[in-house]
Amino acid sequence: MLEQATAVGGARPVVSADAGYGDNTTFRLELESRDWQYVVAVKGTTSCYAGDDRPATRSLGGGPGRPPRSACPVPPANLRQVAIASADQVRQVTWRQGTRATTGNPDAAMTSCFLAIRVRPANRDIPRAGDGSLPECWLLAEWPPQADEPTDYWLSNLPADTPIKELVRLAKIRWRVEHDYRELKTGLGLDHFEGRSWTGWHRHVTLAALAQAFCTQLREDPKVPAPG
Repeated sequence: MLEQATAVGGARPVVSADAGYGDNTTFRLELESRDWQYVVAVKGTTSCYAGDDRPATRSLGGGPGRPPRSACPVPPANLRQVAIASADQVRQVTWRQGTRATTGNPDAAMTSCFLAIRVRPANRDIPRAGDGSLPECWLLAEWPPQADEPTDYWLSNLPADTPIKELVRLAKIRWRVEHDYRELKTGLGLDHFEGRSWTGWHRHVTLAALAQAFCTQLREDPKVPAPG
């Protein structure tokens, strides 16, 4: 589906997904194999090594047999443990203006505290390099000031020099998906169909999608005056 969406050309957007997709190692590997960048939600129980953990070559022990493979000297932890160990890197980030939680105050800043560190997810399906090392990626964790530990986690294969504010912006962009779906379902009548035929349903869904595309185009047009 992603390939079909960009078949006509143009730049590829960064893939955003909830933990139902992000926790699927195969899904992340398939995105990378197709050169897609992503910021996907995951659970804090996902196993990983810290970014600076490197495999060490074990000694032969003087006995015969196949030489041992390189391995990390410590067992993997999980994202929650690694994030808590990096609590000194938490910083406040503002990623956009305006929020449903502050109705009547469109200039309200969306702000929370986050940390962004490099980790190496440790699922057995992830291919290792020749030296036995696992690939690095970003771990982004949201740690609200009132919370005792991080509340949300994301993994991303964006470049290592990506600013934390950009990671947060992309992680939080899923609000736009939820907003569009709510608009499509309620405001534009996607869930109003009461027919029983495939042809009728297909026409209804097509018209609703076209109406949303038209509304989106209006919002993106700088010449359209803002609503009073």
